[in-house]
Amino acid sequence: MVIDFSAGKIIVTPHELVIKLASEHMITLQAQTDALQLIGRGANVIAAHGAENKWSIKLDDEAQLSLIAEQMGLKLQ
Repeated sequence: MVIDFSAGKIIVTPHELVIKLASEHMITLQAQTDALQLIGRGANVIAAHGAENKWSIKLDDEAQLSLIAEQMGLKLQ
């Protein structure tokens, strides 16, 4: 599934999430399902915490976060 948001595109599979940011520098963020935390309640943030890296990104709205949660089988926190 591909979700468009104001900063680029989110590609979601049951096992992986890829975020491609719309910029001239081709920035891509990637994480496996078990490294993700989806923070709702108005925050609308995806946070990735892996062994060697950590990143987070704010989405436009909770509907986008809910689609990701449904596709990946994760719960919103």
